[in-house]
Amino acid sequence: MRISNKSIREDADPSQPLKVNKRNIFFYSALTLTLSVIMLLVTGSSLLTMALDTKGTIPLGSLITWVGMISLPLSVYWGVKELRKPSGKLSRFLSGFLKVIIALGILWLPISYLLAGNLSFSFTQKETFQGGQDAMRWFWRLSYGIPTGAILTVTSYWVSLLFSRNQTGTKNS
Repeated sequence: MRISNKSIREDADPSQPLKVNKRNIFFYSALTLTLSVIMLLVTGSSLLTMALDTKGTIPLGSLITWVGMISLPLSVYWGVKELRKPSGKLSRFLSGFLKVIIALGILWLPISYLLAGNLSFSFTQKETFQGGQDAMRWFWRLSYGIPTGAILTVTSYWVSLLFSRNQTGTKNS
């Protein structure tokens, strides 16, 4: 019995490097970034509070979180072909929704800055909107909405696969 590896071609020239799929590179890069950011946030790493400027007003955690806000929905996008190239109604809807989530992830830092008025995203009891309690509520909605939207998108897609397999199974019976 012979076991073959699909990624290695027998007729390939050994002096030539194997071609790597760009999609896999994008997916694994985004997934690695996502898992790294989650690990840093969950453990409360000291990197999160390290200042990027001399005044100590810009914590590295803001940029790390921003990377996570972008990489999580991109992991879903690059990981599920049907969300990149949708073929059905539900897939088209989920793909469009995921693209909105990706755009919100990219805009998370500037929107958060506009809400807080600072890059440490600290809010006070001000009566004005920027930096106040209403802005803080919008900040948290945005900050929880992006990962929730990405997770709901992939979960909805997986559930739709279960239903499509069940319907296929009942039609064949």
